[in-house]
Amino acid sequence: MPMLTLDDLGVVRSVEEDGDRVTVTLTPTYSGCPAIEEMRADVRASLAEAGYTRVEVRTVFSPPWSTDWISSDGLRKLAEAGIAPPARIGLRSSGPIPLTLTPPSQAVRCPQCGAPATDEISRFGPTACTALRRCPSCREPFEHMKEI
Repeated sequence: MPMLTLDDLGVVRSVEEDGDRVTVTLTPTYSGCPAIEEMRADVRASLAEAGYTRVEVRTVFSPPWSTDWISSDGLRKLAEAGIAPPARIGLRSSGPIPLTLTPPSQAVRCPQCGAPATDEISRFGPTACTALRRCPSCREPFEHMKEI
């Protein structure tokens, strides 16, 4: 999603600077994220361009990334790009995640016209983190970033 920075997306967990050495810790959006190598390369290239000669990029998976980590600016950028941003889901308890066999029953606002309810066309969009939806008011299809 080129409209978002890694910071907007909430995958940058920490940045530690020690002289000419910088350590950046990332949490990918999910453990099998195909973009993690590209994220690491982008961080290294940006820091090298800024003059840092010793860069380490670490990856951590705990706690797991959540769509709640997307910044307010990131949510706005998603909506401006025509992607319905995820709703905030709040804190979860630790331990096993309950399995539900029914799809979530939430209203997703249309990012084009603002209609309060839209229809899900497909639970999976072009990426695993999106679903395809259509607005019954303006009839426009759009992606919705699923809550994780």
